[in-house]
Amino acid sequence: MPNYRFSGHETFPCRYTWLPKAFAAIHRTPDIFSNEEAAIVEMGVGKNMVRAIRFWAQMTGVAEPANGGYEITSLGELLLGPGGLDRFLEDRRTLWLFHWMLLSRVEDPLFAWDYLINRWVHPQINRTDVLRVFEQEAKRIDRKLSRVTLEQHFDVFLHTYTPTRGRKGDIQEDNLDCPLVELELIERIGERRVGDGVGRHEPVYAFRREAKPDITPELFIFCLLDYWNKRKPNEATLAFRDVSVAHGSIGQVFKLPEMDIRERLERLHDDSNGLFTYQESASIQRVICPNRQEISGLDLLTTVYQSDDVGDHLDATSPHARRSGNRAVNTRTVQYPLFVSHEGVTHD
Repeated sequence: MPNYRFSGHETFPCRYTWLPKAFAAIHRTPDIFSNEEAAIVEMGVGKNMVRAIRFWAQMTGVAEPANGGYEITSLGELLLGPGGLDRFLEDRRTLWLFHWMLLSRVEDPLFAWDYLINRWVHPQINRTDVLRVFEQEAKRIDRKLSRVTLEQHFDVFLHTYTPTRGRKGDIQEDNLDCPLVELELIERIGERRVGDGVGRHEPVYAFRREAKPDITPELFIFCLLDYWNKRKPNEATLAFRDVSVAHGSIGQVFKLPEMDIRERLERLHDDSNGLFTYQESASIQRVICPNRQEISGLDLLTTVYQSDDVGDHLDATSPHARRSGNRAVNTRTVQYPLFVSHEGVTHD
């Protein structure tokens, strides 16, 4: 059973400036988080926020424990380092990537993320039902957790993806929304009466289950390889359900409809220049990649940012494009130098 994490975030969702702050602080002083007083001065935030920054840097894969302190990961360096691909989290693809990283932790997943995104079967999400299920699950896995802890954990999950309602004119850092709010993965769809006899109401939410063109083919391919390596490392092929509905799959994590998954897989051979192939027949639906062990995930990640042409994948006039302020991507202009040697590979 995974070692689920219910705390560590100090009740704070991640903020825009926190990952760049963590990156800079660790680069200068690898053991910065071992001295909270020094970290408070370095980062200009309170003690609880220092702990939250450390937590989110680790959960998103930007940093990891090392030698009594922390070190920047290859992912963190590639994204946030000098000349990094997206140093200030300005690209919507980076936000989807961090969402993926939060959900791809196999050994120590965040409980609310893992349960609600992978196992929540109801069409709607509301506080009362979620907390009831959380209490049941905590007992099932023999974790003695207070209701307050579960409430706080759910609130952090919810406010990672939905905007908070701060006081008018309040721009203090601890009240700013999480950058993943921009993904609009979870939408408020109304409210309902709480059955306690006092006329209270609570918000009702739902996942946005639709095609998401801003999850570009290059990002889809990176996540496909990452899923394969982390959750199915000994499997020679991936079944369609491994991509669409399995625990931690691309379809589950991004809430993509089955038709969108199928269309992406049908284009997979062309989008990857032959590195990945999808085979479908009456008896077989599988992804194959004979040279998977030779592929660098970081090289794949670099290709995600190689094209910035407005065009095929996101209508620049669409609401999502206007809200994100991000350029859409035309993958036909992307080159895969590491794929060239595989173009002649044939598949049975």
